[in-house]
Amino acid sequence: MRVLIAEDEHRLATWLVRALAQSGFQVDWVDDGRLVRRSLKQTAYDALILDLGLPGVGGHDVLAELRQADMRLPVLILTARDSLIERVSSLHEGADDFLAKPFEIAELEARLVALVRRARGTDRPRFACGPLLYDSGSKRFTLAHEPLALTPREHGVLRALIQRSGEPLSKQEILERVFSDGEDVQPDAIEVLVHRLRKRLQASPVGIRTLRGLGYVLECGE
Repeated sequence: MRVLIAEDEHRLATWLVRALAQSGFQVDWVDDGRLVRRSLKQTAYDALILDLGLPGVGGHDVLAELRQADMRLPVLILTARDSLIERVSSLHEGADDFLAKPFEIAELEARLVALVRRARGTDRPRFACGPLLYDSGSKRFTLAHEPLALTPREHGVLRALIQRSGEPLSKQEILERVFSDGEDVQPDAIEVLVHRLRKRLQASPVGIRTLRGLGYVLECGE
């Protein structure tokens, strides 16, 4: 899951990036409201964590711009302004959820996963593709109710695909979701990992199809 954080408190943002990365999220961070739209144009994100007190362009204005442009990206408001009026106004402006500082990282992660599930039109506690299930709490895959053994990189690629099952992901999008910016990984490595995953899934109705010019898509069987 790839997330954009818009937060000008550098100490908090640095902690958030590290904590979410340890839980398997791919995280980018900007500290100015003027950089949010630019980041969203450059990268496909699953959710936005938005602070209201941003410099440049405030969080309320950022949110208004996104909704006026009909961008339906899930937005979690993160702010120290914990008041009923603030919460209600943010939700009316188009925010999907609201979390006041200070907070526990486990609650933030759970809210992010729930927002993405709702945005994808499902309230299921797990991501599913036919008999393939991914439990975002335990971070484990099962196939036909049996644990699916994967290497960390295979796990990351399959997680990216199941979170967008039925939708194609390009090699570059998979790279951005699975690997950190500091890792020197070539797009061809994705081909190798997809080949390995296909072997692990070959006895099941779940498959990974290549769409020329678009990338890979996880297809679900019964």
